[in-house]
Amino acid sequence: MTIPKVQPVDWEALLNGIFRRMTVIEFGKDRNVFLQGDPADSLFYIRRGKVKLTVISQEGKEAIVAILDSGEFFGEGCLAGQTLRMATAVSMTDCTLDKIDKPLMVRMLHEHHDISELFVQHLLTRNIRYEEDLVDQLFNSSEKRLARTLLLLSHFGKESKAEKVLPHVNQETLAQMIGTTRSRISHFMNRFRENGFIDYNEDGLTVYSGLLSVVLHD
Repeated sequence: MTIPKVQPVDWEALLNGIFRRMTVIEFGKDRNVFLQGDPADSLFYIRRGKVKLTVISQEGKEAIVAILDSGEFFGEGCLAGQTLRMATAVSMTDCTLDKIDKPLMVRMLHEHHDISELFVQHLLTRNIRYEEDLVDQLFNSSEKRLARTLLLLSHFGKESKAEKVLPHVNQETLAQMIGTTRSRISHFMNRFRENGFIDYNEDGLTVYSGLLSVVLHD
C-alpha cells in the first residue's frame, strides 16, 4: 500500500490569520532566544533562519539536540506542562521568529480543531526524525552519521537538488552534533569532498545527492 505524501502546511499564513496578538521578533546570528532553565511560558515558530537547541549537563558538557529550520516550531514543551526550558535555543543565522504565549496557543488549539490536528501531525513528524537520529547515534558509524546530518541539513528529499547548508557551518558544530572529534569530522569532510559528494568554499557548503551512497552503504 502506498502511503500518500503529506503536503507541507503554510503555517505562516495560518498563524497570520488566527493570531492577532502574536509577537514577531528579529534575532541576529548567535543570539540566545532562551536559555536552559528559563521559564517556559511560550513557544516559537521560525519564519526565517535556523535555530539550534543545545543542552548542558551538570558537568558543563554541551550537546546539540537539534537544528531547526524555517517552518518549524520549538519551545512547545510548555504546552505539555514543562515549567522550565529543558534546552537553550540559539539563532544560527539571522532569524525572524513568531513568539506565541502559552495561553494564546492553548486557546487556539482548543477552538480550532483542524489546526490542532495539523500541529500534532507536525510534532509527530519531527519526533519520528528525533527517533531516527537516536537510532543513527546508537548504531551507525561517525561517517554515516555525518553524511546523514549533512543530507538532512541540505533538505535532501524535499526538492531533490543540492543546496547550501549554512553560509559558515563549522566543523566544531558538526562534531557536537555527531558526537565525535573535530579531527574526525575534518577527515570525513575531506573524503566526501574528494569523492565529489560535497563542495565548500568561503561562500558556504553544498551537498550533492551522491552523499546518500555513504548512508546506504553497508
